Amino acid sequence: MRWVANIYGWHWRVLFPVSAGFEVIAVLLFLAAASQHKPSEPAPGSHAKRRMELWMISVLLGTVGLTALVIFNFVECVRLAASGTLLAFPHGLDQKYLVLLAWGFLVPVVWGFSARWLPTFLAIAKLHPRLFREALILDVGGVLCGAAGWTKVATVLLALSAVAIALSLHLTQRPHGPAKVRGIHPSFPTFIRLAYAWLIVAGSMGVWAAFSDVHGGIWGASRHALTVGFAATMVFSIGPRILPHFAGIQSIFSKRLMLLSLLFLQTGCLLRVSSEPLAYEGIVSLAWKVLPISGMLELSGVLIFAANLALTFLCGRSAFAIKSTSEHSLA
Repeated sequence: MRWVANIYGWHWRVLFPVSAGFEVIAVLLFLAAASQHKPSEPAPGSHAKRRMELWMISVLLGTVGLTALVIFNFVECVRLAASGTLLAFPHGLDQKYLVLLAWGFLVPVVWGFSARWLPTFLAIAKLHPRLFREALILDVGGVLCGAAGWTKVATVLLALSAVAIALSLHLTQRPHGPAKVRGIHPSFPTFIRLAYAWLIVAGSMGVWAAFSDVHGGIWGASRHALTVGFAATMVFSIGPRILPHFAGIQSIFSKRLMLLSLLFLQTGCLLRVSSEPLAYEGIVSLAWKVLPISGMLELSGVLIFAANLALTFLCGRSAFAIKSTSEHSLA
């Protein structure tokens, strides 16, 4: 509904609040379902109350950010439908929305699952609790400042949080053993570290944008480094590692396709992040010709990733069905 309203302007004063209302309902249904999960009971005879782990706190903070995001979106969509004249949020309001979306929801959720999985997957030390807490505090502070309109302070806090989280996860230290790359391409640890390098780039460019952006190019590059460089790289790296296992499949269909999808994504993101400020800020006109190339490379990476996962599930389930039939016949 939102896409139809934004692109075609068809009954947008109705579709804006209705679409936002559906998103609020969806999140509330998700929270209701998640609330049914019961924590594990402490060991018999133990009187110690089990403390919530830091990775869970991070994911819960992201969930709070998601809830705040959809409520914010609903209120502003109602206001825009009632009295607005444009089919989009004004720039200042959009900046508040985006900081909630990116740093309030997406980032802490990824941090939480990183803290849960990466020590095992990468054979690195468990997270540094104090640094992880500081990263969360800096992130929450940055989001609150961004939502209040204190953009410069917000970007500095968010950039510091990106550095703190990378240090807390020990991504710069040498592993104490071989990474768990069974069934996926062995370059997996490299791309995980690259994703967090992109997070630091995103935070740093956010500071640059807050002090120097004129035409939106630096802001756009910062957001691209966050959404594609950080979030998409994490999905493209972690996805082939865990998603097949949910279906009982031990290996991705093609390790080479996994590598190829990540290389396309990284190349496209590098071209986009480096050329967008040059193009939009009028520094190098040739940079405009690089932008569509970067988009095609990223799209190619997405299509390869999707095809690789689809083939993994199709071929894996077929093999599982053949194996089950054979075992049944033998029995």
